[in-house]
Amino acid sequence: MSTISLDQDANRFIMHVDGELCELGFSLHGKMVSMNHVRVPKSVGGRGLAAELTRHALDWAREEGLTVRPACPYVDNWIERHPEYQALLENA
Repeated sequence: MSTISLDQDANRFIMHVDGELCELGFSLHGKMVSMNHVRVPKSVGGRGLAAELTRHALDWAREEGLTVRPACPYVDNWIERHPEYQALLENA
């Protein structure tokens, strides 16, 4: 697993893999976080990095007591496949 860090000034979680920047961008709206995009460069794709970022961001939301709006289709699909995170959804 790669090291993931929170870049609070830019509202994103980031990790560097083989010199490439991978990120999950979000926006906060009170006690709700909108997960807006996950970006993993093709050169490091296929390694489960988007899943690592998503799980990390959802665990952070849980720890912070936030509800989640999965504005990014990847995040939405990931949550569908992982029922243990569905309680975080905004309309759950």
